[in-house]
Amino acid sequence: MSNRKDTELEQEQAKSRRRIPDVAPLLGFLVLLTVFFTVTSPYFLDPDNFKNIFVALAVTGIICVPGTMLMIAGQVDLSVGSAAAVSGMILANVVNDYGITTGLFAVLAFGLVLGIVNGFFVTVVGVNSLITTLGTLATLYGIALLIGNGQTLMMKNFEWLGTAQPAGIPLPIFIFFFIAVIGIITLRRTRFGRSLYAIGSNPNAARVVGIRSNRILFASFILSGLSSALAGAILTSQLSAGDPNAARGLELEVITAIVLGGASLAGGRGTMWGTIIGLTTIGVLNNGLILLDVPTFWQRVAQGLMLILAVSFDATRERLASKRR
Repeated sequence: MSNRKDTELEQEQAKSRRRIPDVAPLLGFLVLLTVFFTVTSPYFLDPDNFKNIFVALAVTGIICVPGTMLMIAGQVDLSVGSAAAVSGMILANVVNDYGITTGLFAVLAFGLVLGIVNGFFVTVVGVNSLITTLGTLATLYGIALLIGNGQTLMMKNFEWLGTAQPAGIPLPIFIFFFIAVIGIITLRRTRFGRSLYAIGSNPNAARVVGIRSNRILFASFILSGLSSALAGAILTSQLSAGDPNAARGLELEVITAIVLGGASLAGGRGTMWGTIIGLTTIGVLNNGLILLDVPTFWQRVAQGLMLILAVSFDATRERLASKRR
């Protein structure tokens, strides 16, 4: 009995050691970034600046929640940026003619349809999620340009969704944290969350034990479509206009945050907390570069390098884990 307990304890300690590299290095890097920008800019620690950081992260963060679920299940949705762009164009068109309620309904209906389309091709037709969503990415960017004939569409009387500050905190931050809490609970406390890990770890074994993988994945793509639509609505409200190029590159920010947070592109691993830390790291880096008057295009360079490093770290970790096994 004693030997078995010792073995179980060793296994738990081994699991803990394997979990440490997922978040600890990123937290260390985030602390270093914070110290660096605190020293180099007198404005970094200002409360209003931190508010700006999280407002900028809110749109990306809303999409990251279902994005994390998909990546844990071994899937990816590259259409989120173009979906947000189309949502903004739809919203600007409809709000100006039919009002806010109809505009929001139209945007969420679009997100629902997009999720159904992506889910159908992945789970029913059997097309790889990368190829499916890459196709919808290109298609939707074309649609966004067509809706406004390549022009920005101005919008009236809908700034509150992106700029309102109940209790002094911007509404987008409230929305993001509410959705993030739901995501954390879903992954840690529900059968749906456990099924995502099982599907990502071993799809065949998940089906054998009775997990309805296609239904789980289908639902995840619907959540991704809805979150993209909501994020597009918030972004459009902040700009007071529908811009077909406003969300360009958003999908890379989402993937970078999720992978930085410890999720594996191969599936089966990842946490919502890790994604939030990854997202915060990106936000702090972007904000710090702005405060230091670094040209904005260097932000894209930095994000690209961070994505490469995160994927390289993930690949190295997978190799080491396979050698231990």
